[in-house]
Amino acid sequence: MLIVIVAALLAGVPSTTTPDAFTTRVQRAKMVEAGATGPAYQKQFWAKTGNPMTDTLKSCLAGNAPADKSPFTLIADISFDGHPLNVEVRAPTPVAKCLAAQFSTWTFPAPPKLPDSATYPIEIDVSM
Repeated sequence: MLIVIVAALLAGVPSTTTPDAFTTRVQRAKMVEAGATGPAYQKQFWAKTGNPMTDTLKSCLAGNAPADKSPFTLIADISFDGHPLNVEVRAPTPVAKCLAAQFSTWTFPAPPKLPDSATYPIEIDVSM
C-alpha cells in the first residue's frame, strides 16, 4: 500500500524539463541583441527590414482572410553575407508561415561576427 501512495505522489511531481530548441534559439538571440553589437545591428537591420516587413505582413493578412492575428515569434540565423537560415515561427499560423517564407528570401545587412558562431541570431516578436 505504501508503494502505491509513493508512486501516486511521484506521478504528481513535475519533471525538470529542458528548453526546446526554439526556446533556446530565442534566448540566445535576445542575449546577442542585448550584447555589445546588438543595438547597432538592430538599427541597421530594421532600417532595411521595417517597410518590407510591414508590407509583407499586410499581404500575408490579406492573402489569408479571415486571418488569424495571433501573436507569433520568428527566429532566424543570419549568415555573415546577410542571408537568413533556419527560419522558424511559433505559433505557425498561416500568416506566420507566409511571413517566414518571404523573410527567408530577403538579404539583410551583414551582421557583426560573433566569436562563438558562424551565424547571427535574430528574434522577432510579431503582434497585431
